[in-house]
Amino acid sequence: MGHTHDHAHDGHGHSHDHGLGGHHHHGGSGRVLVFSLCLTLAFAFVEGIGGWWADSLALMSDAGHMFTDSSSLAIGALAAWMAKRPASEMHSFGLQRAEVLGALINAGLMIVVVVAIAVSAIERFSDPREVAGAPVMIIAGIGLVMNIVVAAILMRGEQTMNVRGALIHVIGDLLGSVAALAAGLVIILTGWMPIDPLLSLLVSALILVSAVRLLRDVVHVLMEGVPRGVDAVDVGQALAAVDGVQAIHDLHIWSLSSSQRALAAHVEIARLSDWQRILPKLQQLLAERFSITHTTLQPEDRATAQDCLCEADCGIAS
Repeated sequence: MGHTHDHAHDGHGHSHDHGLGGHHHHGGSGRVLVFSLCLTLAFAFVEGIGGWWADSLALMSDAGHMFTDSSSLAIGALAAWMAKRPASEMHSFGLQRAEVLGALINAGLMIVVVVAIAVSAIERFSDPREVAGAPVMIIAGIGLVMNIVVAAILMRGEQTMNVRGALIHVIGDLLGSVAALAAGLVIILTGWMPIDPLLSLLVSALILVSAVRLLRDVVHVLMEGVPRGVDAVDVGQALAAVDGVQAIHDLHIWSLSSSQRALAAHVEIARLSDWQRILPKLQQLLAERFSITHTTLQPEDRATAQDCLCEADCGIAS
């Protein structure tokens, strides 16, 4: 049985929503993210230059952490803009996977930053460098205040998936500023220089955790995995329970991007003439209960479905 992907008026259900949208991406949250991005990126440069001048690896590693988080937000914003571009003959789904590709690049950059910090830290353990403690404390203190302000802005904003993700990054940045502040304080009080590379390794561990999580999510999307938070069995059973549906076959659910989910399925019904009545119910259920707005639903009558060659456990009956 061949798969056809026609529009609803041709007898098949095919609903589109090519933006990074639905309830996940809104103009208000976008403005909050861009404002937070500008603040974070600006201070990452200030902290990086201050770390180089004070010769503090802890400060430079915190700047690296802030920069990788800023690049993550920037890639997300760019991908959101690209995702709004219409589908073309070459890219029938549009450019929504730009976000995934960007995240892959970002994870790679994070790992490069971690390796660079770790190598420098190990070198400094054997050859301690004089670090200016007071400037480190001042810059790290300003960074801490700025991260608290950004976190407060994000918490007061609309709690979309992107905003919650940004908030996690900002909390990581906040901990990095605390580590740099602690390094400056220990150096001023005791003059013990190894605290600087030691705490820079702690910050690089935070970056590594973020990078591994991001890489795991990217690989899951690229392997066409079922979106996190969605149970394919639950979706199949919910569809099969709709009045008029007898069984669901060949159910596939995957992610186009972090906020856009797609589904394709064969829907077995008693009479094909009932399809125009059943289709809107299925689309409404998928959108409201599972946030799946890009759907391809193919109707089959019972005789056709029984002729379908598939796996032993290929469908879900109502």
